[in-house]
Amino acid sequence: MRTGVDLGGTKIEAVVLGDDDAVLARSRTTTPKGHYAETIDAIATLIHEVEQQAGGGGTHVGMGVPGSPSPTTGLMRNCNSTILNGHTLGSDLAEALGRPLRLENDANCLALSEATDGAAAGAASVFAIILGTGVGGGLVVSGSLLPGRNGIAGEWGHIPLPWPCTDEAPGPACWCGQYGCLETWLAGPAIEAQWHEAMNTRLNATEIASHPDGRPILDAWLDRLARATAVILNVLDPEVLVVGGGLNSIDAIYREIPSRWPQYVFSDEVHTTIVPAKHGDSSGVLGAARL
Repeated sequence: MRTGVDLGGTKIEAVVLGDDDAVLARSRTTTPKGHYAETIDAIATLIHEVEQQAGGGGTHVGMGVPGSPSPTTGLMRNCNSTILNGHTLGSDLAEALGRPLRLENDANCLALSEATDGAAAGAASVFAIILGTGVGGGLVVSGSLLPGRNGIAGEWGHIPLPWPCTDEAPGPACWCGQYGCLETWLAGPAIEAQWHEAMNTRLNATEIASHPDGRPILDAWLDRLARATAVILNVLDPEVLVVGGGLNSIDAIYREIPSRWPQYVFSDEVHTTIVPAKHGDSSGVLGAARL
């Protein structure tokens, strides 16, 4: 059996897969706010709970996290759940469990899941992006995850917006210390802030995308998304681009991005397909179990 854990900013999910990839047990709990030690305890407790539900214990464990461990120090870095940064999350959790585990960025887990039996099953090259409260990505080639030499492959959310207009440079300040990162333009909070500035009311990003008065904001967002994903195509040229995260339910992504790509992609034709994640918000935890 294999156990997967998806550590998010608001919830922790765990799942146990059997030898035939059937889900044997699944459970969720709330992520403790601002308490690292409590987070470790919550993860360990949840793992033991689902393993008992599955009728066993001591399974192989993989976990997706909103950041990545440094290959040099093992310390967590680049986590938008900043309480994790600077801690040896992998070894601390292994000590709490009494066994080793594998740790990967949550977008890498999404990519692995969707390339294995999800929306991109059978594709030779898959880039998966997360569009939600943050922006990230992961790369799978020939069925294998490519984490990169520095453990940051797919950190697409922290490159600057390409081909910026004059009113887009240098861009908003990002929590990472830079300006104009894709996360500051494409994440849900960015859309919501633009709506609030224009309308002085509060809606979430998916509500804005379907609201008649939200079309100008949606158009600008789609153009930025087309530019941003064109960079992925120009560098990696994947067969399939899978979209996960809370914003992947915006239908206009799949209707309109392909028609916007030719303006930015360095090719006479664009055959890459863009599709929503098949497993929805479970892609991350299923991919973690496959680590």
